Amino acid sequence: MMQEMLAAIRRSAVGIGVFAMVTAGVVAITQVATQERIAANVAEAQARALYEIVPRSVDPQLHQHHFTLDAPELDLDQPQQAWQAIVDGQVQTLILPVVAPDGYSGDIQLLVGIHRDASVAGVRVLAHKETPGLGDKIEPSKSDWLNGFIGKTTVGTGDKDWAVKKDGGQFDQFTGATITPRAVVQAVGRAIQYFRAHRERLLTPVTQAAERATATHISQ
Repeated sequence: MMQEMLAAIRRSAVGIGVFAMVTAGVVAITQVATQERIAANVAEAQARALYEIVPRSVDPQLHQHHFTLDAPELDLDQPQQAWQAIVDGQVQTLILPVVAPDGYSGDIQLLVGIHRDASVAGVRVLAHKETPGLGDKIEPSKSDWLNGFIGKTTVGTGDKDWAVKKDGGQFDQFTGATITPRAVVQAVGRAIQYFRAHRERLLTPVTQAAERATATHISQ
């Protein structure tokens, strides 16, 4: 009797163990698949957003004029690509990746276009988890709120006008949702500040930068 009970317990333990391993495997596979799908969605949104910020007629090769940007100041947790719109050998517009870490439901991934005079060329959202019907108005398909940045610039970190109206600034907030637009406004402001601080380097065409690096390597 005791042996039968022990055998039953062992069978149950083995069954539970197998179930746990299968469940863990399914969860892991689902997680990997989900991450890959999210990454693909972000890449697709990124490709589309580039030419929404800078028309293809300005620089049809914009997608090729990219460089790696390591900028914790923009809340990037790892190096990401940035782009230069080049016309007649001169960079006219930068498109920088920026993260707003203080959205209502987490990170908001953005692309911010900045003209060489530090004015905003355009802003696009690549990914977010904001509340549908409220915070998702940062999507161009839901409202034209992002267009309010075009042509504007900030004079620095003490620019009180670079804020939502609830905080005394110039930008509208959403009805029932202030946290999301506030986070985006602050993130765009950081992008402009970063551009001003690194203007000379950012406005050096990537092709020239590569040529300089090669020349330096050869001379050594």
